[in-house]
Amino acid sequence: MARIAGVVIPAEKQVQIALTYVFGIGPKFARDILAAAKVEPTTRVKDLTEAEEQRIREVIDADYTVEGDLQRLVTNNIKRLKDINAYRGLRHKSGLPTRGQRTRTNARTRKGRAVAVGGAQPKAASKT
Repeated sequence: MARIAGVVIPAEKQVQIALTYVFGIGPKFARDILAAAKVEPTTRVKDLTEAEEQRIREVIDADYTVEGDLQRLVTNNIKRLKDINAYRGLRHKSGLPTRGQRTRTNARTRKGRAVAVGGAQPKAASKT
């Protein structure tokens, strides 16, 4: 049960895959970290020695922004865009796509569930 950057990484997986469970580390950064720490990428996490785990931790602490610090940084960047009323900030405030995607169709992830406009359905006949 290895704990790296405050995250418990899965013991049964290879180290190069398990490192991607840390927010801010993708496949490329995982390979770079393991090369810098001189650890074989295909080793299982459960088979790592304490010294290898420590070297991985040191490389991440020294060279990478991960987890809470990275999330705080991203949040502050978005807040700054909102505060200065940049176009991207306005899109963030409105909950719309920020990178130029079309919104007439296909923006459901950002916009949420589609709401039917009133009057689109035929009126039910009422009994008198």
